[in-house]
Amino acid sequence: MVSWAGNIQDDPVRRTVLEGHAALERTADSLARSQAIAAETETLGGEVIAELGEQRESLLRSKRRLAETDDELTRSRSLMHKIACHAIKNKAILIILIVLEVAILSSIVYMKWFRK
Repeated sequence: MVSWAGNIQDDPVRRTVLEGHAALERTADSLARSQAIAAETETLGGEVIAELGEQRESLLRSKRRLAETDDELTRSRSLMHKIACHAIKNKAILIILIVLEVAILSSIVYMKWFRK
């Protein structure tokens, strides 16, 4: 029979139990560290997801503003084209009027000076 006051190294069963208990404590410590890391990772993941959601909203707003800007540019190009067409039409009318005035003046000068 083994006495409890005896040397631990003398009793292999007690040594095995103590080694098993130490291994169990190390495993529990490791598990506690793993749980702490998992909780920290979960918190960090939640923060990352929230930030990504904000960035998504920001990108969607930018996309809407870009689409609105594109629409405005399309309307502006259309107006610029209309303005250019009106300017060309006005220049053509002005040229025709100038030619008519020169023709009328020429005919008046011809009738007054050369026709007797």
